[in-house]
Amino acid sequence: MRYNRLGSSDLRVSEICLGSMTWGEQNTEAEAHQQLDYAMSRGINFIDAAEMYPVPPRAETQGRTEAILGTWLKQQQRDKLIVATKIAAPRPGLTWVRGGSLAVDRKSISVAIDSSLKRLQTDYIDLYQVHWPDRYVPVFGQTLYDPEQERATVPIEEQLAAFTDFVKAGKIRHLGVSNETPWGLCQWLRRAEQAGQPKVASIQNAYNLINRTFELGLSEVTRRESVPLLAYSPLAFGHLTGKYLDGAKPQGARLTRFPSFGPRYAKVNVPEAVAAYVGLAKTLKLAPATLAVAFVHSKWFVAATIIGGTSIDQLKQNIDAADVTLDARAHTAIDEIHHRYPSPAA
Repeated sequence: MRYNRLGSSDLRVSEICLGSMTWGEQNTEAEAHQQLDYAMSRGINFIDAAEMYPVPPRAETQGRTEAILGTWLKQQQRDKLIVATKIAAPRPGLTWVRGGSLAVDRKSISVAIDSSLKRLQTDYIDLYQVHWPDRYVPVFGQTLYDPEQERATVPIEEQLAAFTDFVKAGKIRHLGVSNETPWGLCQWLRRAEQAGQPKVASIQNAYNLINRTFELGLSEVTRRESVPLLAYSPLAFGHLTGKYLDGAKPQGARLTRFPSFGPRYAKVNVPEAVAAYVGLAKTLKLAPATLAVAFVHSKWFVAATIIGGTSIDQLKQNIDAADVTLDARAHTAIDEIHHRYPSPAA
């Protein structure tokens, strides 16, 4: 396992990060702990969670993922691990998270951090991320910015001032953003520089073979400002394994159990693009999942690829993919497919 410095922070994270959003819904506590033990045995030191997990979000399960991670964390040498989690922001329907008070203001941040620390059974969070912006932005499959949907928002400078105090208090070590735009990331950076406050260490956005929009603007910000990507959904909710092709509904699979989840993958040209990448993987004598993860892992702007799985076999395959190097021929073939079907799941 190789390790990367996370931006300008002092965190050195494994190039593979263990995602956790299935714990407490598709995975039991025992299965989650088995995944954690296996990940550690492979050199992974980086674990990503969120206060709203598991997914799909439900009032009955909210916070369960962090609690499951917490019962494992208390048995570990804490300073050997990098634990990341996230604060939810305003979004319709999440009325059960913090009683529906989701504005990312000082009071809400305080409640969210203290609740996560309690569930995680730890004194500090290494990387605390805003799960999606407090302001209106098109996210999770929305692509067109609509000024008519603007809403009242907590200014970024106020959010940053509150987070800075929790950094000083030792409750969080570093701040990150997630599902952010180029404008938003630049605002976080500019405000921090102006006020002499902590700079965000990373940005966690979706990035995979059928959603390469990060390359269009955010990759330049990453390069010039040293804020690397934590790439989530490298398998595009399992689509890039090929298991949903031709309308298949594998028993126990996430989209079989929760068919309305992940609308971005129901868009035009997604099946055609997936079929093309699965066909390419076969030509290259690779498993489709291996091709997908190896592609994400190959990108210079990616500090860590967030992987997950409901079984140890899936986890092993995804971790092994980090050791696969795609040659120039493979990248050329990938780009040819991308030019035919440019980011259909953006």
